[in-house]
Amino acid sequence: MTYDNRILFEAVNGRHTPTADVLMQYTTYMGEGALSAVLLLVLLGMASLRNWWYFTAAVLTNVIPPFIIQMVKRSVDAPRPLKYFNEAPWIHTLPQWDRLMEHSFPSGHTCAAFCLFSFLAILLKPGYRWIGVLLFALALLVGYSRLYLAAHFFADAYAGSIIGTIFTVLVITLLNRYKGYFLKSNT
Repeated sequence: MTYDNRILFEAVNGRHTPTADVLMQYTTYMGEGALSAVLLLVLLGMASLRNWWYFTAAVLTNVIPPFIIQMVKRSVDAPRPLKYFNEAPWIHTLPQWDRLMEHSFPSGHTCAAFCLFSFLAILLKPGYRWIGVLLFALALLVGYSRLYLAAHFFADAYAGSIIGTIFTVLVITLLNRYKGYFLKSNT
């Protein structure tokens, strides 16, 4: 069975409540650079993460993807739901939400959330790996919020999640090959 843009979009955006309106507006902020920057800087304060490997990994996995996403957005130039559906009255929006019209594919917020939360999951010690499930759920929630807020289609969030996860795993795999170089002592 295949689904078109409207069915998947409306399945999320069409099921709204006043409580979810507030929660989704704040949930989407987890996909913004400010949260990533603050969280990664706080983690840099931990002695075990105060090294060049962590710094390089944090920067590469959380700073470069937004540039890649923006290049893809500009080249694809897909309309967002509000423009695609010509601001149809059935679309749930609120005045305080951004009314985005252009550059829908892929979702930058979703990509950023998957980059950040994948990176954090990779950093978890073996006894705490179960927290990775919670991090994955938070990343999924950001993708969901993008549809709920009428900012993206399902395909946009899906592509953002794939790009964010794969990019992070590739960078970490590469950096782990040279981990000794980053962690060598200067004595």
